[in-house]
Amino acid sequence: MTPLRTDTLDQLDVPVPGYDRSAVTAGIVHIGVGGFHRAHQAMYVDRLLESGTATDWGICGVGVLPSDARMKAVMDEQDCLYTLVLKAPDGSWEPRVIGSIVEYLLAPDDPEAVIEKMADPAIRIVSLTVTEGGYNFHAVTGEFDADNPAVQADLQPGATPRTTFGLVVEALARRRARGITPFTVMSCDNIQGNGHVAQRMFTAFARLRDPELAGWISAEVAFPNSMVDRITPATTDEDRAEIARRYDVQDGWPVVCEPFTQWVLEDRFTLGRPPLEDVGVQVVADVEPYELMKLRLLNASHQGLCYFGYLAGYRLVHEVAQDPLFARFLLDYMDREATPTLAPVPGIDLDAYKHQLIERFSNAGVRDTVARLCAESSDRIPKWVLPVIRENLAAGRPSPLASAIVASWARYAEAVDEQGEPITVVDRLAESLTAVARTQRDDPLAFVRQRAVFGDLVDEPRFTEPYLAALDSLHRAGSRATLTALVGQPAR
Repeated sequence: MTPLRTDTLDQLDVPVPGYDRSAVTAGIVHIGVGGFHRAHQAMYVDRLLESGTATDWGICGVGVLPSDARMKAVMDEQDCLYTLVLKAPDGSWEPRVIGSIVEYLLAPDDPEAVIEKMADPAIRIVSLTVTEGGYNFHAVTGEFDADNPAVQADLQPGATPRTTFGLVVEALARRRARGITPFTVMSCDNIQGNGHVAQRMFTAFARLRDPELAGWISAEVAFPNSMVDRITPATTDEDRAEIARRYDVQDGWPVVCEPFTQWVLEDRFTLGRPPLEDVGVQVVADVEPYELMKLRLLNASHQGLCYFGYLAGYRLVHEVAQDPLFARFLLDYMDREATPTLAPVPGIDLDAYKHQLIERFSNAGVRDTVARLCAESSDRIPKWVLPVIRENLAAGRPSPLASAIVASWARYAEAVDEQGEPITVVDRLAESLTAVARTQRDDPLAFVRQRAVFGDLVDEPRFTEPYLAALDSLHRAGSRATLTALVGQPAR
């Protein structure tokens, strides 16, 4: 078996970078190098490099968590190379070795190296995939959480920065002091108005540190909005073994994903950008119609299938989506409740897009897990599902299906499925969520009474009535009977 390294590329029987990686220099620092970044942004930059352009737009990856040490070890061992495999619905695989990441730094080991890398004039973009919860804002108020202990530690005089906020703001402060134009901060996370959110959060942190610096960041740093889309499940040992078997490649951390990919990016940068439109990125003046389409159709539908599906005994996403009952429920949700909240999306046939989503979810080759979609719900539901409910309420429209999705989360949070099997709830609020959820058979509104997550929705009967009906049905009859009662029925 051939280990994946620069000096073994010519021995591999899979497509490899045709460009000279030694000539590629970093113009982008990316914080949060996981599967999605490597299946998406790094893949697009690799395409550019393969076309013979953008050699000064390579990527320096950065890990900010101690758990990123594993990625650091693999990146160092493999010269930052990895195998990306596209899994098609027909079972075929399309591999390629990606070479656009040229360096990887681990902030807990050497925060100074990370800060100085971002302060280097050669770096013109700092991009982010730090998950929905990584922006440190309150789910209801949208305000920066200044009480976060990690944030407070970074704000102490003379502190060595440890958080993303501390590292990025310190790098910007150094560029300001040295007279260097600031880099662009480019969020690639699934948050509505992700650029606007990033601007508010980083500026809020900077204001706590130095109001003048915050003013400079607000005036001088670009924070473009973006919409990103590619279903990328976590890499499994089975993926590693199958890649080794098929291609004789020893890759410590390959990436597998669906063939579909989309990136819509606002054209707003302080120091230029790579010509991403040449490799399929939609560079536009206004991202909002695209991002709302994705968040309220794709992301919210993932929440719509995962809790009901897990409770019913499904463990793989394609199995849920191939079940006609679940597919009908998702289409009903998208047609009846999500679509009325969307503006027209330039160049997109929404009806075709919705049916394409069901096809993508049904891709058995991807083998995405239901548990992955159920994780970190307290960060996801408030950003993807609750806005649909609130907007429909404001317009006088009912939202029984979205309300039922919330009820399915509440039932899932009890941490036991319909077969009596335990559920491992993965969420930063898991302990408190499960404790509250286990009281709701006696106090059915207990879960949505958590105002830090749900705001004042508990005071709105047009939400609580369908929510309570769905939760009661889940307890009495289970997920399939609950969905059967919901699909195809006109909203009341």
